[in-house]
Amino acid sequence: MIEGRSIGQKAKLTYGQVGGGPGSFIGPVHRAAIGMDGLAKIVAGVFSNIPEEIQQTATELGIDPERVYDDFQQMAREEGKRSDGIDFVVITVPNHIHYQVAKAFLEEGIHVVCEKPLAFTTEQSLELMNLSRQKNLLFMVTYTYTGYPMVRQAREMVRQGLLGDIRVVMAEYPQDWLADRVELGDNMQAKWRTDPKFAGISCCVGDIGTHVENLVHFVTGLEIERICARLDTFVEGRPLDDNATIMVDFLGGAKGSYWSSQVAVGNENALKLRVYGTKAGLEWEQENPNRLVFKPKGQPVQILSRGNGYLGESAGEFTRLPSGHPEGYFEAFANLYREYCTALVEFLETSERPGALFPSAEDGARGIQFVHDCVQSSEAGAVWVDAAFRK
Repeated sequence: MIEGRSIGQKAKLTYGQVGGGPGSFIGPVHRAAIGMDGLAKIVAGVFSNIPEEIQQTATELGIDPERVYDDFQQMAREEGKRSDGIDFVVITVPNHIHYQVAKAFLEEGIHVVCEKPLAFTTEQSLELMNLSRQKNLLFMVTYTYTGYPMVRQAREMVRQGLLGDIRVVMAEYPQDWLADRVELGDNMQAKWRTDPKFAGISCCVGDIGTHVENLVHFVTGLEIERICARLDTFVEGRPLDDNATIMVDFLGGAKGSYWSSQVAVGNENALKLRVYGTKAGLEWEQENPNRLVFKPKGQPVQILSRGNGYLGESAGEFTRLPSGHPEGYFEAFANLYREYCTALVEFLETSERPGALFPSAEDGARGIQFVHDCVQSSEAGAVWVDAAFRK
């Protein structure tokens, strides 16, 4: 990547993608989210480990054949040499190679957006966090739920002191798609998520439990002091967990209880957060994302709705449609990319790190440590363990 390159020389940012070829769920989501605001254009990529699939996707996206690569190492090396090389890379490959891909592009001076989890091990995640700092590169980990307007509203209300001192946090994320051993069929998403070679040391906590941890931290700002976790595997023959119950002590005295499950029959994507302080409580549900329930002590319950003038500035900035017009998953993804791309433009113009609020490599590293702490606690018999992550 050429030092000091200015976005003012071009119409918009350019990016490349690793992964996201035929059969990918999340790869096209990223492309659609980026395209929603038109702040960046895809110009390079390696979309699969199968040559025919790479070419198929590149043709569909109209990418110059000179910038279609055989593997991510070649792509990082060649894009890093070009005067018009990509401004950032989007990593949408399975978990087990997030670290290798991200490291390759960071070493070439290219900014990175990576799907969660950030890496396989705590050592890898800390290495990426520190490398992005040393190289002075903007690194986003796409914890999608931080892009919802009412999640931003909840965060703002906590920081305004409207809840008082936080006492109790309850968060859950139940699904049912792994209630049977569907990985034995043709469900590729289930195959790699339940296989330790591709998913890592955890399925349920690593896949959705980290969203719980990230959402709680984003809204409340609380740091975990210690954890007591029980990870269960209910489906016979499955090598990784499909259910988890976690107790949390936070620095400062607040207490938390997390539950994540992929065998909770009747639940689709029921992420829910409840925060209770000395003055009020808050509730938010991902499946009903456009409202936030506020429960001030001694007063009637208030239901706050996205798109209304009584909300704070942060929610307003992330709202795309008038009230009553539902917004959801794609818009939340697009909000994160708008925040990231705007920050990157500012960084390229000024060389100063902006104060934009998007999930960072630090958040990714915190999530990896959370998974490892949960597994450590569970394997020791669901005992309390000290949280190992420190900024």
